[in-house]
Amino acid sequence: SESQHRTVLDMKTRRGSSINKSAAACKHLPLDRVCTARALFYNTLCTSCCFHLNILLLIFSFFFQTTLQTDEIKNVPCGTSGGVMIYFDRIEVVNMLVPLAVVEIVRNYTADYDKTLIFNKIHHELNQFCSVHTLQEVYIELFDIIDENLKTALQKDLNCMAPGLTIQAVRVTKPKIPESIRRNFELMEAEKTRLLITAQTQKVVEKEAETERKKAIIEAQKMAQVAQIHFQQKVMEKETEKKISEIEDSAYLARERAKADAEFYTAAKSAEANKVKLTTEYLELMKYQAIAANSKIYFGQDIPNMFVEGTNSPPKLPNAEPDWFKGKPEGQ
Repeated sequence: SESQHRTVLDMKTRRGSSINKSAAACKHLPLDRVCTARALFYNTLCTSCCFHLNILLLIFSFFFQTTLQTDEIKNVPCGTSGGVMIYFDRIEVVNMLVPLAVVEIVRNYTADYDKTLIFNKIHHELNQFCSVHTLQEVYIELFDIIDENLKTALQKDLNCMAPGLTIQAVRVTKPKIPESIRRNFELMEAEKTRLLITAQTQKVVEKEAETERKKAIIEAQKMAQVAQIHFQQKVMEKETEKKISEIEDSAYLARERAKADAEFYTAAKSAEANKVKLTTEYLELMKYQAIAANSKIYFGQDIPNMFVEGTNSPPKLPNAEPDWFKGKPEGQ
């Protein structure tokens, strides 16, 4: 196949010169293949597409792929640090051979260079890796880095031993483990899955509870803010009423004070006017006017005493007439 190197051995038992015929045959080969040979004696011919050797009557031709090819390594045993033997079913190594390095690599490692440089190295690196790790690490925890570690180790050795052979990628399948251990791993994974589901469910419940708590807090804060706003509104209303009452009281007090001041001013002015007005002559005049306006008529000797100043009445004489001798007002 195209993924594996192909070795073709053509043996021709012909006498004479076969160099030109071999060179002509090379012209029909694809450009991505290189024909090389291992020289044992002499009579060598080089062409643009291949390296051809004519050894007496025998012609050896080897064809190597110089494009990307995939080598498969199957059923690689590996023992873990715990003593469990596991098998890697298939390991694929994608590599490419540089045309200019073909002769040197084949000369040093024969036509089966991939067995020496790739297959054996894969076996060695896998066993080294498994021997220092447990089954849990190889099968689950560190499985994702095995391919990268193999690629790095292979390329590092090839850079020293066979420059021109590059590793593009390494693909490793899941290793085969004993059936009993595999079932245990499956049970363990199932338990982990259930535990993870339980943990996630718990997180969801906790998240919902936290959400409800936050909603309750927000609702309580909103109600508290509304109550505070109402309280502040009532306080402001009371303060407004208080200010209005103070203003009304101040206005009433000012009115009453102005009224009292006016009355006081009126009384003071009236007193001043009376003081000026109520002279002795004026009082005499008023007295006579009052007497003249009086409709009562008095008889007797006490009439002159009616005009006597003072509040005390004069003493009555012993022979004074009783009051019934006094006349009554007209009309009675």
